[in-house]
Amino acid sequence: MRPDTQCIFITFSIIPFFYGTTTAQSDELPTLALSEDDTFNFDILGPLGQSVYSGGDIAPILRAAKQLEPGNFTSFTNAFYALANETKAQAEDPKYAYDQVNVRETWFHAAQYFRRADNYLHDDWSDPLIYTLWDEQTSAFDKAIAALPIPGERIQVFTDDFTIEGIWYLSTNKEAAHRPTLILSNGYDGSQEDLYHTVVVPALARGWNCLTYEGPGHPTVRRNQDLGFIYDWERVLTPLVDYLLLNRAEDIDESRLVSFGFSFGGYLAARAAAFEPRLAAVLLDGGIMDVHEAFMGQLSEELVEIYDAKNKSAFDAAVLPLLKNPEAPSQLRWGLAQGLWAFKIQSPFEWLESVRSYNIKDVVDRIQMPVWIANAEAEGIFPGQPQKVADALGERATLHNFTGAAAYHCQSGAFTELSRVLFAWLNETLN
Repeated sequence: MRPDTQCIFITFSIIPFFYGTTTAQSDELPTLALSEDDTFNFDILGPLGQSVYSGGDIAPILRAAKQLEPGNFTSFTNAFYALANETKAQAEDPKYAYDQVNVRETWFHAAQYFRRADNYLHDDWSDPLIYTLWDEQTSAFDKAIAALPIPGERIQVFTDDFTIEGIWYLSTNKEAAHRPTLILSNGYDGSQEDLYHTVVVPALARGWNCLTYEGPGHPTVRRNQDLGFIYDWERVLTPLVDYLLLNRAEDIDESRLVSFGFSFGGYLAARAAAFEPRLAAVLLDGGIMDVHEAFMGQLSEELVEIYDAKNKSAFDAAVLPLLKNPEAPSQLRWGLAQGLWAFKIQSPFEWLESVRSYNIKDVVDRIQMPVWIANAEAEGIFPGQPQKVADALGERATLHNFTGAAAYHCQSGAFTELSRVLFAWLNETLN
């Protein structure tokens, strides 16, 4: 983090689809810096990486990046909101809709830009843009997947406590009726729509079906059902496995069901796997043993002292003003705002207390299937956690170290390298 002598602050690095620490200078980053603000740099790199899988176009994204003012969240929203509306206008122009390729490409791009415009809004839960932008991105994305060769299908899986929102993608592979199937979860802020442009496209090309989903705390469920994250993620994954076996039996190979967790989803998928023996394998990008431990490791000494003393009022008083402090690091402000919103907790102290439950220490021995774990060299969000998961799993784990240009959190900007590594391991492990 950048030093700040004006206030005590938490140095959280908890971006879920995403990156290294904000201590790094531009010459220390794995790639060319796209912004003087390291957090903005990462959030530009994400859609640039997704552009290879229809998640946007390079020059328009860089044009939006040129308009960003370091630390100015409003500039980020405005730049991508303008780009989103510009692209939406193209998508709605009849002359561009003469074939399905044009339709889906343009709507996919519009949806991406609406999602980017939402990145930095969650410090104010009452901001109507939180809902307006998401309605726009959902509408645009649905138009895009409807124009796929085999249209994507929105599904809902009901439990006693919440509704799981999913999208089903059937592989175009005609060689066999029963295909291997990925069940994909994003993380701290990432959406299931983002997963299409990171893992789903290369999976479909390799003959895999995909079911992306969102549970409590994820963008659509947080908005539509007013539910924050839950630690016992088996309550989400197991109903999805039931759904596939009951409703997609003709399309899936039930012996090759694989769960994937992206970023914070690396905890969610690992926790759920401990209670779901029907999975053939689990993919964690990356692995997380203990969320609370990781967060505590990024607190200042002063805040650790206040927190350990259980002084809730003092802790909250030190932290909450940072949400609106333009001098505080962007990563800190974003991570704190997103955490409080996604967990649906307004007190930073209570939020930290709540994540004590988010660990797999007591259940890791129950994970008996093969597990692939990504470990990024420039990981600044959960450093050291992938190795801890791999050590606990022993021979059941394969730890892959991403270095060089793929060294950002979740290999942001290097998704083709991620897919090459990931599917090579699946081929070797399941075949």
